[in-house]
Amino acid sequence: MTNNTILIIGGTGFIGYHLAKNCVQRNWEVTSLSLNKKKNVRRINGVKYLFCDLTNEKNISFLKHKNYNYIVNLVGYVNHANYSKGGNKILLQHFDILRSVVNQINKKHLKCFVNIGSSDEYGSKSAPQNEDMRELPISPYSFGKTASAHFIEMLNRTENFPGCNLRLFLTYGYKQNPERFIPQIIKGCLKNMPFAVSEGNQIRDFCYISDIVEGIMKALQSNKVYGKTYNLASGKPIKVKTIIKSITKIIGKGKPIFGGLKYRVGENMELYADISKIKSDLDWEPKVTIHQGLKHTINWYLNNELPKS
Repeated sequence: MTNNTILIIGGTGFIGYHLAKNCVQRNWEVTSLSLNKKKNVRRINGVKYLFCDLTNEKNISFLKHKNYNYIVNLVGYVNHANYSKGGNKILLQHFDILRSVVNQINKKHLKCFVNIGSSDEYGSKSAPQNEDMRELPISPYSFGKTASAHFIEMLNRTENFPGCNLRLFLTYGYKQNPERFIPQIIKGCLKNMPFAVSEGNQIRDFCYISDIVEGIMKALQSNKVYGKTYNLASGKPIKVKTIIKSITKIIGKGKPIFGGLKYRVGENMELYADISKIKSDLDWEPKVTIHQGLKHTINWYLNNELPKS
């Protein structure tokens, strides 16, 4: 019998799957709420799956009658489109859904609400990015994430809402959607055909999925986090080119064409985290090295079909 109940909004996604799996292993009662039907590759026995259009607040009014101890908001997809190219829809996915969820949830038994943010909130700020920096969103996606973070902080200041924000940099691991960076490179190398990539001089921060899940779990179970925002990342800068070369070396084949793609307009060339705050408050730090994480990920993709998004 468990006393811990958790609602994972976006529980059929990559991070949601791994988080739900971890919670089931702890004998927590897990509910996943999302728009998309679960894929077989991410189906977990013991998880209760709920599906609806989350952009319509009426569809989630049933949450008023549910008692969840913990809620993690993983809703929405990464999208770097400009405001004139679908920005309203992106803001709806990343801010309005959060607002609707907060409106509808039963807060009586809520111990912690973790909202998942993005390193994109820092925009062009200089690295290493830390939580004391003023955000500088450069897209509706990053603006929606920034607005969500401020919303959670405001609710804590004004109503003692037990919420916090975890600002993720680049998460990777097995069962990730194929359009994400590392699965794309793995797929390209496995085909052993020439494929275009950028020059790869961007400096990024990659953190393996098990470390990310551990960080989320630590935040959920700490009362130090209320009203705060934390970077959740490896804290170790690495060039994109180095990642690509490491993947080709581990697989033993691959023909990336460096410079075949242009850098994204407005792209921050140095985006990696200062993680001193989360290490101090939650005694968390990543355990999986980039080499170990890439090997684990590649080995899974060698034996399994890439999941569809």
